Amino acid sequence: MKTLVRVIQYGFLAFFIHFGDKTIFGQQKPKTEFFKSDQIDSFDEVNEKLMKINEDNCGIRHVGDLYLPDDTVSHKIKIKDININPVLPNRTDMLHIHNMALSRSFFFSFILQARFNRPTANETYDPGLMYYYLSTIADVAANPRINASAIYFSPNMSYSPSYRGFFNLSMPLFAPRTFRADDYNDPIHLERISTLNMFVTKDLGAIPDGNLGNNYTSDYYRINEWYKKWLPDNAHKEQLHDTKTVYDVRIRYANNTNATFSFHGPPGADETPGPVKWTRPYFDCGRSNTWKFAASVPIADIYPRQTQFRHIEYPSYVAVSVIEMNFDRIDINQCPIMEGNPAPNKFADTAKCKKQSTFCEPLHGYGFRRGGYQCRCNPNHRLPNIVRRPYLGEIIERASKTQYMNPENFQCPKVGFIQKLPVQKTKSPEWMKTQYTEKYYEYTNFTTEPEDGWNLDSLHQRKETGSTRINIDEVLNFIHSVDDKNCHTKTEEELNLKGDISFGAEEQFKNEALMAVRTANFISAFLQVVDPSEVFPGTRIVDRPLNEDQMIGEALAMVMGNSRVWSAGIYFDANQFTNRTYFAPYAYKKQFNTRKFEVEDLARLNTSDTLYTNKKWFKKIKSRWGNFYDNLEKHWLKMFFRSRSGGRDQSKFGDGVYDDIYLRRYEHFPEYYRAANLEQGIWTAPYFDCKGLVPRWKITYASPFFGWNSLRNRIEFKGAVAVSMDIKVLDVNQCPGKYYTPNAFKRTHKCDDKTSYCVPILGRGFSTGGYKCECKQGYEYPFEDPIDYFDGQRLDAEFVNLVEGKENWFDMYKCRLAAANGLSSSITVTIFIVLVCILLKPSLHR
Repeated sequence: MKTLVRVIQYGFLAFFIHFGDKTIFGQQKPKTEFFKSDQIDSFDEVNEKLMKINEDNCGIRHVGDLYLPDDTVSHKIKIKDININPVLPNRTDMLHIHNMALSRSFFFSFILQARFNRPTANETYDPGLMYYYLSTIADVAANPRINASAIYFSPNMSYSPSYRGFFNLSMPLFAPRTFRADDYNDPIHLERISTLNMFVTKDLGAIPDGNLGNNYTSDYYRINEWYKKWLPDNAHKEQLHDTKTVYDVRIRYANNTNATFSFHGPPGADETPGPVKWTRPYFDCGRSNTWKFAASVPIADIYPRQTQFRHIEYPSYVAVSVIEMNFDRIDINQCPIMEGNPAPNKFADTAKCKKQSTFCEPLHGYGFRRGGYQCRCNPNHRLPNIVRRPYLGEIIERASKTQYMNPENFQCPKVGFIQKLPVQKTKSPEWMKTQYTEKYYEYTNFTTEPEDGWNLDSLHQRKETGSTRINIDEVLNFIHSVDDKNCHTKTEEELNLKGDISFGAEEQFKNEALMAVRTANFISAFLQVVDPSEVFPGTRIVDRPLNEDQMIGEALAMVMGNSRVWSAGIYFDANQFTNRTYFAPYAYKKQFNTRKFEVEDLARLNTSDTLYTNKKWFKKIKSRWGNFYDNLEKHWLKMFFRSRSGGRDQSKFGDGVYDDIYLRRYEHFPEYYRAANLEQGIWTAPYFDCKGLVPRWKITYASPFFGWNSLRNRIEFKGAVAVSMDIKVLDVNQCPGKYYTPNAFKRTHKCDDKTSYCVPILGRGFSTGGYKCECKQGYEYPFEDPIDYFDGQRLDAEFVNLVEGKENWFDMYKCRLAAANGLSSSITVTIFIVLVCILLKPSLHR
């Protein structure tokens, strides 16, 4: 009996020594200032400022109160990093704002200088008022994340063909701006619900003379930082010819004539500071009365115009394109400043992770509110056995002081015994190789250097074997082996893959697809709202029908404004474009980072096998939208136009007193049009465009557009806008999915299913290893490492070595069963067992 008591005493002593650093006595106490009533952090400061400013008092507030600090928005999109570092999921909307502002700048710079491409054309090739209005409307209507779009011209630098007798005259100010209105209480909608499809468009340049408070170029406007970022530009006054970036476009028309057109545009991506400047978050006082965040890009033109002396006309920035989003939609980052999470960041280190055993990792989708993070275990720590996933910041933020201060909560215990990987790799025994090749049967007899080259056998044998899993190395190596030099030797089946190869494209290429939706939305709006035969009172005239240069510019803008778009086309159905049987401007680039682009009218390819209206995707989208349009989005417009041009008032003669300019309602108020949304377009399966102008692996998204029929009594299908992206920048998802998930690569990971689970990693591209294996509940990462997971690239490489009989570490990449706080292999347990054996030895010999 004494022996057993002594054993128990030694046991308690050993446990106390081992767990001393895990009790409240040995633990670093967490911060308590979170729970002090008078303690505020950066989030509280900014939130208090947001609450103080409203529609009623913003007009009398100091200008400093209308802006937030520049570091309130962290991790701003930089054009130099877009194609180098992966864009965080919580910054994809900001990336779209960036690309849309850039795209509109390229378009208006091109179209304003298009008169030099057609020297015989007069001023009617400039966009009319309605073109500007509907362009800004389409920017907002096509994407719910964009809340406002505008074009702000410098004084006396905007020309318009929308007024009779207005040749070579400029408007004092011109700034068409559209913002999304809340229509829940609008009499148009009897349901009293917000549709997000009501847009208010005003010309902010239609103001009385001398009204500096409403003059967006004046300091009295207060919130015009987006204007002052670029304007005014005095290049024409300083007589500087070489200050604006030049872009070259080679155009091939339907009659096989060629033209090379060079135009001036915004700064290039390789220039400093780049083409896009971000504003500080600001309160949109007197307009939408919400907090906004905007991207601003300059628009270039040759100024002054029509002098007949080209040497005194200088490229200048004449306007800015501004795209805005709501500030409260932008995720904040509460994690500390560290590598991978750089400064500046106003909200850094406001997370409540217990730093002694956890670290902070941001999550996306939370917007401007606390809790957008999770607390993961530090290296050499693991989650308690009763916890399945990392601690959510939203839960920690809601915890009471008692719950948070409890040393058992929101903590990660240390791993008791840490292993090191052997220095020398070893070959796996034959039984182990057989074990794994039976599990991954698609790798039987696999080699990285096949004699007959790569093929898609494992892809096509899925039906024969009844398997849903493929040899991902074989398929990806085949795709990477096809190029423009050997594609002619491949069969049609090899060049047209199944749609499940491109799983994830709808999400990863969403921004690129939205650019096609935006262009289709604009064309639908123009064809339905503008009636070329309409007559307005006074000197205003209706916009002319869409012309070739405008559609060429729209196609170019999609390619130039988004580096991931390799080609973009606007495909009009037969006899649907003015004075043309077929018309399809197709813009593309041949190099990734370039200032040289090409445009071709695909109408010149008029044989039955090359005509674009006979393409499978065009036939599919035309048949889908052949006779039913009720489920299209219905967009309502409240447009306000200027009362007169702002130049000479033709209603008066001589030296009479001119009327002030004011805003008046559009003759059709409110107006509406129907257009397709993102879900109503179609995605093609991946294909290699061997005979096309961009010979590479691509995936295409197409969005339809609609207009009135000849009787103007119902809408009809008019054509489609299509954008194509390189599939090789798509991230492969090898992790498991639902049985109905159309992913050819699902369950091709090499994680040990018993001890770990697969999590996708962004930015790995179209290759294997884009995942990590994290330990399941009750298991721990056993190795001394700055990470607590097994990297998929390392796993896949080691697995291939195992299959080929090479030296590898594959079998060691498994999580270890987590005993109680690491007791399974600790020195303390070893001492305890030795003591037990010594003390029990006399009893055992009796």
